Amino acid sequence: MSVTSSSSSLSTFAALWRLKPFIRPAFGRLVGGALSALAAAVIALMVPIVLEQIVRGLGEAAGARADVGAVALVVGGALGVLALALGEAVMVWLRRWFVLTPATEIEFGMRAELYSRLQSLPVAFHDRWQSGQLLSRMMQDISLIRRWISFGLILLIVNILTIGIGTVLLFRWHWLLGAIFLLTGIPLWISGYVFEKRYGTLARRSQDQAGDLATSVEESVHGIRVLKAFGRGKHALRSFSRQAETLRETELSKARAVGMIWFWLDFMPQIAFGASLITGILLIFAGGIDVAELFAFFAMATVLRWPIESIGFLFSFMLDARTATDRLFDIYREVNTISDPEKPVHLSEPRGELAFEGAHFRYQDAGSAERDLLDGIDLVLRPGETMALVGLTGSGKTTLTTLPARLYDVTGGCVTLDGVDIRDLELSELRRHIAMAFEDATLFSASVRENVLLGRADLDLHSPEADRVLREALDVAQAGFADTLPEGLETVIGEEGLSLSGGQRQRLALARAVAAAPRVLVLDDPLSALDVDTEALVEKALRRVLAETTALIVAHRPSTVALADRVALLEKGRITAVGTHSELLRTSAHYRHVISSLEADEAARTGTIPDGSDTAEKEVRA
Repeated sequence: MSVTSSSSSLSTFAALWRLKPFIRPAFGRLVGGALSALAAAVIALMVPIVLEQIVRGLGEAAGARADVGAVALVVGGALGVLALALGEAVMVWLRRWFVLTPATEIEFGMRAELYSRLQSLPVAFHDRWQSGQLLSRMMQDISLIRRWISFGLILLIVNILTIGIGTVLLFRWHWLLGAIFLLTGIPLWISGYVFEKRYGTLARRSQDQAGDLATSVEESVHGIRVLKAFGRGKHALRSFSRQAETLRETELSKARAVGMIWFWLDFMPQIAFGASLITGILLIFAGGIDVAELFAFFAMATVLRWPIESIGFLFSFMLDARTATDRLFDIYREVNTISDPEKPVHLSEPRGELAFEGAHFRYQDAGSAERDLLDGIDLVLRPGETMALVGLTGSGKTTLTTLPARLYDVTGGCVTLDGVDIRDLELSELRRHIAMAFEDATLFSASVRENVLLGRADLDLHSPEADRVLREALDVAQAGFADTLPEGLETVIGEEGLSLSGGQRQRLALARAVAAAPRVLVLDDPLSALDVDTEALVEKALRRVLAETTALIVAHRPSTVALADRVALLEKGRITAVGTHSELLRTSAHYRHVISSLEADEAARTGTIPDGSDTAEKEVRA
């Protein structure tokens, strides 16, 4: 997703001023770097003045035929210029010394803040944003801002001051020469204004397209098995090439815009030099200035040549940094709708009673004419009870499981834990009491131990207690295969656990939920990737674990329903029946239809009975 910045109405200065909180801790050293750079520039501006004295002295010495004095003047002048050059070099070194460390600290602080922000923003935010867009902001944009702060910002300020000071000094030799140099700069300011308007738009477009391209690469890498299996590698390449070509065209447009500003920055100084040379010669003949003054004027103009030419590069650099800042603040200005309450309630000894009271939910992109996906859920799970949740595809089962841990917030009604609205609990406490295991098991590039104990921040990962918890969780999930991995429990799992089978990933994810030792366990079909024998072993172990834990289990298999004390039937966004499996078979035709569908799916998966059988209804008729 490409996100258009609403910050474009801000001036460039106002947009970049938003970086002040990140820069403030390093402000002193950055000022030191700027002063060092300014000192280097002032030293460079002194050279033409020294040269003027040398040239004038040589003229006077030549008129007096004082050869020894002329040699002494040249040697002394050369030593003076050498001393100034050494002083300038020292100031340049100081500038880099001042800014290097604080610039990296600013970069670190911005990355840490952005990462923390991404962690705190709700799942709804991540549903809307492509991961490549977030990654490009985290890496490219922040790195660009750091380079601009440490290099571009300081040089832009110093070079503008240098041009100002140097232009004033040009008037020192003759006002007409200074006026010529000043007037030829007017087209530069006009072209700079036009450049800012065009380049700012192109810079934003380029950086957004780079984020889209990063998303394509990430999706292709993560989906490489699918692309290979369906032979769609060339199709993915064509799609990538189109995006890359679009980005290339935008970069070429940026290059043309920069080329135009460079044209004026190179052309106008040449005009200024030519006009000043003709005027200077005429002034010499008229007695307005002497040769030494004209020589010094052109030496000063030469010193100013680099600051003038660098303005184009530094200006485009500033606009790139402004665009990168806009892209960062696209995220910073996102409102975190799921946060801790101002006056949180604490549950010292939670019992595990989970209740949905008139709970409504609709996704943010749902049409206004659509009914709520969850349209008034009323359901109570008693402490220690295991509740199976069943329903047809699309009925909202998975969505319902995201509400207890506040991955999403209800849009109406409430969810309570032991009678307390979960929105009145701190998120850290809530998620300590309620743990989840998803059907699509996600693991991290970390060791088996770290993955399974992810929810136990209270434990030292290598303590005896952690070993006990880890071993019990692995036993429940029948994840003993972890001991046979190359480095056992310390084996680092590949990215997203793709080096493991689907069943292995699912078992480790289940072990992670069990290890969290919550009062409420929410399981979204956690056994779907297991074979029949392993599933039976896991279910047997789960019965022991769930004896003292409240559990809500989304059931996509008849065997999962068998784990439950009661079953809740979800139909068109509402709970239409609650009871034991046998009770619902007798009283609910829709429940029998759902169970028949589950049995048919299970039959198709295992091949144990003919597909499409209707055993539930046969059992009821019998």
